[in-house]
Amino acid sequence: MCGIVGYVGKQQAVPIILEGLKRLEYRGYDSAGVCVQNGRKLKVEKKAGRVDNLAKKIARHHLTGTTGIGHTRWATHGGVTDANAHPHLSSDGKFALVHNGVIENFAQIKAFLARKGYTFRSETDTEVLCNLIAYHFAKEPAVKGQSRFLESVRKTLRHVEGTYGIAALCVDFPEEIVAARKASPLILGVGDNEYIIASDASALVSHTQNVVYLKDGELVHLTPSAFTLSTLDQADVSPVVDTITWSVTDADKGKYPHFMLKEIFEQPAALENAMRGRFAADGSTANFGGLNITPAEFATMERFMFCACGTAWHACLVTEHLIERFARIPVEVDYASEFRYRNSPLDPRTLFFVISQSGETIDTLAALREAKRKGHRVMAINNVVGSSIAREADGGIYQHVGPEIGVASTKAFTSQLLIGAMVALYVARMRDMSFSDGVQYVNALKSAPDLVRQALKLAPRIKAIAKRYAKFHDMLFLGRLSLFPIALEGALKLKEISYLHAEGYPAAEMKHGPIALISKKCPTVFFAPSGELFNKLVSSMQEIKALKGPIIAIVTAGAKLPKGLADEVITLPDCHEAVLPIIASIPVQLLSYYIAVERGCDVDKPRNLAKSVTVE
Repeated sequence: MCGIVGYVGKQQAVPIILEGLKRLEYRGYDSAGVCVQNGRKLKVEKKAGRVDNLAKKIARHHLTGTTGIGHTRWATHGGVTDANAHPHLSSDGKFALVHNGVIENFAQIKAFLARKGYTFRSETDTEVLCNLIAYHFAKEPAVKGQSRFLESVRKTLRHVEGTYGIAALCVDFPEEIVAARKASPLILGVGDNEYIIASDASALVSHTQNVVYLKDGELVHLTPSAFTLSTLDQADVSPVVDTITWSVTDADKGKYPHFMLKEIFEQPAALENAMRGRFAADGSTANFGGLNITPAEFATMERFMFCACGTAWHACLVTEHLIERFARIPVEVDYASEFRYRNSPLDPRTLFFVISQSGETIDTLAALREAKRKGHRVMAINNVVGSSIAREADGGIYQHVGPEIGVASTKAFTSQLLIGAMVALYVARMRDMSFSDGVQYVNALKSAPDLVRQALKLAPRIKAIAKRYAKFHDMLFLGRLSLFPIALEGALKLKEISYLHAEGYPAAEMKHGPIALISKKCPTVFFAPSGELFNKLVSSMQEIKALKGPIIAIVTAGAKLPKGLADEVITLPDCHEAVLPIIASIPVQLLSYYIAVERGCDVDKPRNLAKSVTVE
């Protein structure tokens, strides 16, 4: 995923665009660039590397103008070079373009344009798109009452296959921007005689909290005094202006060295926000206002299907366990990227759920559309109001945790676990869970923020452990039942931000292959809470110890490990089964974070990763 910022108004564009690009850098940080329109000239500066590299280059060149576009890139077509950085200019110099997404038929278009005399300086599909706009502009007759610039972009987009979020400038139309989207998010910030177009609200919230979320197939035409929305078919669209409920300070690091650490410590408040107002007056069940399905309809469902990617997929696995455990309804979990191609047979009485923090994950969005195409109702759990998934789902539940900037998800993940536990309660109370059990369950969920606060107090101890284990190159994470997905999540976090090889397994599966990895050089993080499986977990730990494998044990207060069995012990407070996965997530988040810091990794901008995956 890349970041787009565009500005039109009365202020100088470059400072606003650079500020926005820095806030969007978590979406892509291979290269960055800016183009401003100054009279009848387009001036471009771009540079491989971080936005700071671009800012230093711009400081040496006086770039002025009140209309401009900028981009921070996550490379898809072409390597990380200055030439491949956006914005791109058309070969006739009339157009500048920034683009998120992938143009799938760019090779055919490029061959066509080359025959027409257009030339190319980069390896990107974006430059092809920019030249195609120039080609249609050259052919487009001037029509009274229409913008030739807008119509050239519209005609171009009718010929492309793939995904895009774009913003374009034209030499012949000063103080204008044309932007459009298809499966790649774009948001319009509405100010006082100024507008900002961006791929994420964090880039514009310091200037305005009034926004318009573009839908797929929509174009927006911006001038300093007005904007118009329309479709690829030239139909006018009446804009709906929404208000962002969080402020720019929510997207700042504050006193923390990294966004990830800040967001780890924001989890108690995030959990409180996620559950606020969502329990019944009698305290025995959950309530959700946006499901758009009646309890009677919900009760007729005989199966649930959950789809997601990455960390959200792990949240689905925990939710599967809790729904089957407490509501006694079969649940299937699938990778969204696989579901859309598998042609999975589903009973008509299957309720479909998708989970995505951003609400823009392309595979999850495609899974949602496939489920709806087959006649299923789809519920969404996501964090971004106005996102594509939120708009297209039949109903859903917002996480309400505020912006998550760190690429490695933390507070969004634990809020997904909490909401999944609430869904399990909601369904269980419709079936055979008693009132008293429901009250006990609700009280357990309400205790989660304070239990997380207790777990966060372990940070200094976990930091010390991380210092001792940062030298290793492999690590196993083992857990059972609802903690197996947390083992997967712990391994993923470590891979994402420290680049260590890590694997998560059900603890009982260790004997079926992974035990071959055990050695003095391969530590194991072991989830061993008290309960009916504790003795079996201890037995597995003893096997690892016999093979000289170092052990980091994460236990609950009631668990009594044999003395000396674990090299390190992290003790969490005792808690309800529905809350345990949330609390158990905290130590592995902290362990991954501190190991990455110890290894000198860029925690908030891990290599090869972006926050939201919006290209297939």
